[in-house]
Amino acid sequence: MATKPNSALPGAGPQHYMPPSPRDLRAQAVHRLQIGLLGLAAMLLLVGLANIIMDRARMADSTMSTSVAAGVPTTAASPKSDPLADIGVVPSPDASRNQPGTAAPR
Repeated sequence: MATKPNSALPGAGPQHYMPPSPRDLRAQAVHRLQIGLLGLAAMLLLVGLANIIMDRARMADSTMSTSVAAGVPTTAASPKSDPLADIGVVPSPDASRNQPGTAAPR
């Protein structure tokens, strides 16, 4: 049965190639045009969204720099303690500033 796939259909012979009709060609062209326009619209939407995100980031950055210049304290200031210096792995930065010529005491 697998060697004769056309024998299952009565009167089915070899299928011959038929060129597409003008109606089929037009339908294919319209479909390609629709897909192309959809792709262009998607790219335009993505570029517009990226532009909005970049504008918002620029605005946030400019307001952040003006608040820092105005003297508004920020939470991103330098940490008061160094965890590695607290456990004794590295010398404390405060100790080296206080005694520039000597090593930090242990």
